[in-house]
Amino acid sequence: MAKPGATGVTRIINATGYSIKGLRSAWVNEAAFRQELMLIMLLMPLAFWLGDSLNQILLLVVISWLVVIVEILNSAIEAVVDRVGSEHHELSGRAKDLGSAAVFIALALNGLVWGALVGRNLLGWW
Repeated sequence: MAKPGATGVTRIINATGYSIKGLRSAWVNEAAFRQELMLIMLLMPLAFWLGDSLNQILLLVVISWLVVIVEILNSAIEAVVDRVGSEHHELSGRAKDLGSAAVFIALALNGLVWGALVGRNLLGWW
């Protein structure tokens, strides 16, 4: 059974508004989001300088934005867990730890890709 609500262009407009509201919320409430976004603003011009090909540039851009995407999802998990209750619960802690682990893996992948391309394109390692 379909969920009642807006359809067509109205749904797209509403969804865009919700997305903007979510981005604003992440900026206001999440220091890690702000820090990662500032880092991306520094890295994006470097991606165009460092990348030897369109594929390399896109890889650097996509892997960098992946960190922000995972951070937003982690923040959403934390908000839901905090909404449920403030008392300590093993599953709540596990959910938050898993979200944090996802951010850590995204950051590690980011470092690996950037490091490999710096090694290859600037240092001539491969």
